[in-house]
Amino acid sequence: MSEAPYVKRCMAEGVGTALLLATVVGSGIMGERLASGSVALALLANSIATGAGLSVFILVFGPLSGAHFNPVVTLALGASGRFPWRESLSYIAAQLVGALAGVAAAHTMFGAAAWSSSTHARPGLPLMFSEAIAAFGLLIVVLEVAPRRPSATAYAVGAYILAAYWFTASTSFANPAVTIARAFTDTFTGIRLADVPGFVLGQVAGASAAVLLSRWLADDRRSAS
Repeated sequence: MSEAPYVKRCMAEGVGTALLLATVVGSGIMGERLASGSVALALLANSIATGAGLSVFILVFGPLSGAHFNPVVTLALGASGRFPWRESLSYIAAQLVGALAGVAAAHTMFGAAAWSSSTHARPGLPLMFSEAIAAFGLLIVVLEVAPRRPSATAYAVGAYILAAYWFTASTSFANPAVTIARAFTDTFTGIRLADVPGFVLGQVAGASAAVLLSRWLADDRRSAS
């Protein structure tokens, strides 16, 4: 745990999450504008920018706050005994506020209103399952890489998110704060508000499965030592 004051850790979580959403939404807008109608090209631009940006933000804010930027990461680390539960609600609040601020920042850069309700429909069980897989993979990276190779965590997380944009049908939101904030952008990266609960449910389920697997692996490692 960082020795930085509590308020500074929460601020780092908020600012880092804001920068992440500005990257996700802003690169989506830019990619769509420059792709001449090619959704694949727009998604490529969006995924590369997000993966690269996320790695950088983890490097910048990780020493301060741990760079969770994600409520299910905060909760999973709490459940694994690696983060104090008493700080979880403040971290999650900072992440949610930061995510909404990041959407507003992206919209302002491109001359749009701060927030707008998304009309981008993402319904159905396959996408919910995709989010469960996306969150499961992300949490396995966080829980298994960070304790043993902390210097590689930023790159592993960024690379996983970039890859998961392409192998999941949902394009890997994998983050409740990101999902909620993206309901307030009617752009390439948006999600209709009605579809948010299903995505969040999938994310929580996938993260929970990752915590259980990580505990089982840890028990096996302790038995073998």
